[in-house]
Amino acid sequence: MTQGSTGAKGPNPLNNPMEKPVSAVPEQVTVTLPDGKALTFPRGVTGGEIAAAIGPGLAKAALIITLDGKEWDLFRPIEQDAKIRIITRKDHESLELIRHDMAHVLAMAVQALYPGTQVTIGPAIEDGFYYDFARAEPFTPDDLPKIEEEMRKIIKAGLPTRREVWPRDKAIAHFKGIGESFKAELIASIPSDEDVSIYWHGTWHDLCRGPHFRTTAEIGDAFKLTKISGAYWRGDAKNAQLQRIYGTAWRDKKELDAYLTRMEEAEKRDHRKIGKEMDLFHIQEVATGQIFWHANGYTLYRALENYIRRQLVRADYIEVKTPLLLDRKLWEASGHWENYREHMFLAEVEDENRTLVVKPMNCPAHVQIFNEGLKSYRELPIRMAEFGSCHRYEPSGSLHGIMRVRGFVQDDAHIFCTHEQITPETTSFCKLLQACYKDLGFEEVRVKLATRPENRIGSDAVWDQAEKALAEATTAAGLEYLINPGEGAFYGPKLEFVLRDSIGRDWQCGTLQVDFNTAERLGAGYIAADGARHAPVMLHRAIVGSLERFIGVLIEHHAGKFPLWLAPVQVAVATVVADADAYAQEVVAALKANGLRVILDTENQTVNYKVRQHSLAKTPNLMVLGRREAENRTITLRKLGGEGQESLALEAAISMLSAEAVPPDLR
Repeated sequence: MTQGSTGAKGPNPLNNPMEKPVSAVPEQVTVTLPDGKALTFPRGVTGGEIAAAIGPGLAKAALIITLDGKEWDLFRPIEQDAKIRIITRKDHESLELIRHDMAHVLAMAVQALYPGTQVTIGPAIEDGFYYDFARAEPFTPDDLPKIEEEMRKIIKAGLPTRREVWPRDKAIAHFKGIGESFKAELIASIPSDEDVSIYWHGTWHDLCRGPHFRTTAEIGDAFKLTKISGAYWRGDAKNAQLQRIYGTAWRDKKELDAYLTRMEEAEKRDHRKIGKEMDLFHIQEVATGQIFWHANGYTLYRALENYIRRQLVRADYIEVKTPLLLDRKLWEASGHWENYREHMFLAEVEDENRTLVVKPMNCPAHVQIFNEGLKSYRELPIRMAEFGSCHRYEPSGSLHGIMRVRGFVQDDAHIFCTHEQITPETTSFCKLLQACYKDLGFEEVRVKLATRPENRIGSDAVWDQAEKALAEATTAAGLEYLINPGEGAFYGPKLEFVLRDSIGRDWQCGTLQVDFNTAERLGAGYIAADGARHAPVMLHRAIVGSLERFIGVLIEHHAGKFPLWLAPVQVAVATVVADADAYAQEVVAALKANGLRVILDTENQTVNYKVRQHSLAKTPNLMVLGRREAENRTITLRKLGGEGQESLALEAAISMLSAEAVPPDLR
C-alpha cells in the first residue's frame, strides 16, 4: 500500500475529526513590503527569490533584506509571515554591510599570503573597517599593496557565501583544531546553550553574526587599506598584542576618491601640525596626555573660554569652583566608583589612611554646593556652571594630540530643577547651544538620543521616565534626533550634539543628560509646594565639552585660519627697512590700544620671507611698513590667503580691523 492511500485498514481523515487532512498545497508565508503590499510565497522562500519575483533589476541590485527590522541574508529561508525591506547599494545601510564583508576579505587575503596568521576580530567602523591579527612577524606598509591585490582577486572570483549554525562546543573544538586559539576563546565566551553562526566564503570561514552578501563579487572594489597599528586582544593591555590593519570601503570609486581627498585635506589640517606651525602647544612624556599651552595657544583658549562665559552670564548661570581632589566615599555614594573606577586617578593620603580621587567629572562636587542650605522649589532651577579641571585615565594607545587627553577642562554645568522644568530647560539649552555653534562657525548640527547602557544605576522604571522626559523635551525644542542605543551615561540618558566640519567629518561635542539618580543618592533635596522634600532632577550639560578637544576641532575646521576674534595673533607689523622701525612701534602701540593682539617683526629679512613666515603661522593680517609708509603714516595690508595688498591710512586700518575683531556675540 502506498503512502497516503485509504485502504480498509488505513484511517480516513475525512471521517476522523482528530486527524488533519494532508494538503497537497505547500505551506505559505506572507511578506509585507514597505509600501504595504503583501506577497505570498512558499514557506522557506529566500530574500533573493522575493527580489527576483518583483523584478530582474531588483534581483541584481539586492544585497540583503531586513526581516521584521532584523538584517537577514538573501540566501536564508523565511519561515514565517514578516515585514521585509530589500536593501540595495542606494540605501545608507549598505556602507556598513560593504565594510563588514570587506573585513572578511581582508582576513582571507592575509591568511592566504601569510599562512599561520591567526584572525581575531574585524568589525566595520565609521568610514571603513579593520581586522586584528596575531602574527609573530610585523606587517609593514610595503605589505599593504600585496594584500590589496589579493583582496581584489578574492572579490573578482565571486566566491559564494553560505551560513551554517553549529553547537558552541563543536565550534570551539573546530577552531582549536585549526590553530585559531583566539577565535576559540571568543566562542567560549558565548553562553553554553547558544548555537553560533559560521559564515563561509568559498572554503574560508569565520565566526560571525552576519549578514553577508551572496558572493564576494557583490562587495565591489572601491576600497583601500590605509594603515597598520598595534592593538591588544579584547582591548586589554594585559593581553596579547596584535596587529591591526585598517581600510576604507565605499559603494563606488567616486565615493572612495572623495573620501581619499578628504583624508588628504584632513592631513593638511591636522591640529598637531598646525599647532606647531602656530606655536600653540606641545605635549611631552613628562606629562603624558596633558597639554603645555604656549602663549598663542592660551590666548586662543581664553578667547573661547571668555566667549562661553559670556553666554552663561546671559543665560542666568552661576559660576562656581570645586576641589580637584575628593574623598573616595563621595564617588562610592554617587555610583562613579563602581561604574567608572578604571578611568580614575587616585591619591593615597597615608597619614589619614584614606583615598582621594582626582575628579574625572564635576557633578558630585556640584551637588555638595547645592546641599549647603535648605532649598525651596521657588529657587529652582539653579544653573550651576564650572570650567572644571578633570582628569581621566585613557590608555596611552588611545591618546591623540589635544583631541584625546588625560587632563582637560569642561564647560560643565548642572541644572537642578523640578520634573516640570525639564522641557523648558532643555529647550533653552538647545537654543543656547545652537547659537554658540553658529558663532563658532558650525552650521550643521545633528542630535542623537543615547539610551540606557548595560552598566547603570537606578531602576528600569526611573530610566523609562528619564528617557521619556528627554525625548519629549527634545521634540518640544523642535529638534529631530536619532536613537543611539545603549550609549547613555550610567546615571541617565543623554542627547549628543554632533557637529559637521568644513570637510564633512562629524564630531560629537555638546551633551545634555537627564539624571534622576545622582542628586537623590547624594542626599540632595528641596522643599516642594506641597511642603514635602523631593530630590531635584539634574540636567548635566556642556556646549563644547572638553575645551582642549574642541580647540582641536576648531583648528582642523578652520585649518588654523581662525575668524579674527579667535586668532591668537590678529596682526603682524613687519618692517622692510630699519628706517621704519620707530613708526612700527607707534603702529603696534595704536593697535594694542584698540584691543588688537599684535606682534612686531623688525628682523633683517626680505619682505617675501616675512610674508611666507607669517602665512605659515596663519596670521590673519600682515602690515608691511617701509619708508613711504612711515613718511605718509599709512600701512600696506596683506590678508592671509589673499593675492594682493591694500594701502590704507593707519586710522582707517585700525578702525576696520577693530570692528572685524569684535566677537560675534558682542556685535
